[in-house]
Amino acid sequence: MSVTAKELASALGLSEAAVSLALNNKPGVSTATRKKVLEAARAHGYDLGRKAAALSAKKGTVCFAIYKKSGAVVDDTPFFSTLSDGVGLGCKKAGYDLVIRYLYEDDDMEEQMYVLQSAEFSGIILLGTELDEASLGRFSRLKTPMVVLDTYFETAEHDYILINNIQGAYLATSYLIRKRKSQPGYLRSAYAISNFDQRADGFYKAIRAWGMATSKSLVHRLTPSQEGAYSDMKALLESGEEPADCYFADNDHIAIGAMRALTEAGYRIPEDVAVVGFDDLPLCDYVTPPLTTIRVPTHFMGQTAAKRLAQIIEEKDALPVKIEISTSLRKRKSV
Repeated sequence: MSVTAKELASALGLSEAAVSLALNNKPGVSTATRKKVLEAARAHGYDLGRKAAALSAKKGTVCFAIYKKSGAVVDDTPFFSTLSDGVGLGCKKAGYDLVIRYLYEDDDMEEQMYVLQSAEFSGIILLGTELDEASLGRFSRLKTPMVVLDTYFETAEHDYILINNIQGAYLATSYLIRKRKSQPGYLRSAYAISNFDQRADGFYKAIRAWGMATSKSLVHRLTPSQEGAYSDMKALLESGEEPADCYFADNDHIAIGAMRALTEAGYRIPEDVAVVGFDDLPLCDYVTPPLTTIRVPTHFMGQTAAKRLAQIIEEKDALPVKIEISTSLRKRKSV
């Protein structure tokens, strides 16, 4: 008979809470402790899939695997909490229970992948916002049906559900050009992820469509967080950098941080500098001035991922698809 989590905790001299965190691959314990617990669990015959099996009283259990590489983009923000809520509702409608697991690139990925595979989930929804193509290869080796959420790679054959990033950036940039009659600048993320690369494509596509030279757009590389973008933009302005007449930002955090730095430097928004963000976070209504941005239907995107996963679990011959969720422009006072 295999041991219980409580017996493992006693044998290892750890708290039951620490053992539970390690077994479920949640934050709160060190890499060394997690490895120690998992090695002991295997040695004593602990069934790493028992929790998922016990939870499932329906068709099965789906794992929402949240991958974090830097943590600079994927964080506990309204964007990702709403996305998670959508995944949960979609799984419920499809008749599956949901387990959420966090995967950390700076921890032992081999152990984390072992736990993911051992649990024998019916399917996996992988949040790939911070994922690169090389890291995706680890997940491609899993035998479990999988949908990749919030990213896309041309050379890796999977089911993908993502935002239409090119469309959103194109809408935002075109709106700036129509309103300001000038060449937009670009507040670009200093962290390279697939979504931001696609937004860059949309930005430059709009610049070309309006007959402008892409080389003439002023580009600032900023940390994709409010404080990081504020500090980076403040340093640029203090160095004597003259801002563009208007900017498209890769996300709302960058836009809001840059607006704060511009305001402190004496620039009025939108009279002197106009800014458009991306994501439509709740905070956009409360900053001064309220931020014009691109709305992303994150809850619907999460539901769509769960619906598609249920389909490929139940239809074994389903062919991979890429589903892009359309965006829309939310006009406020920053332009």
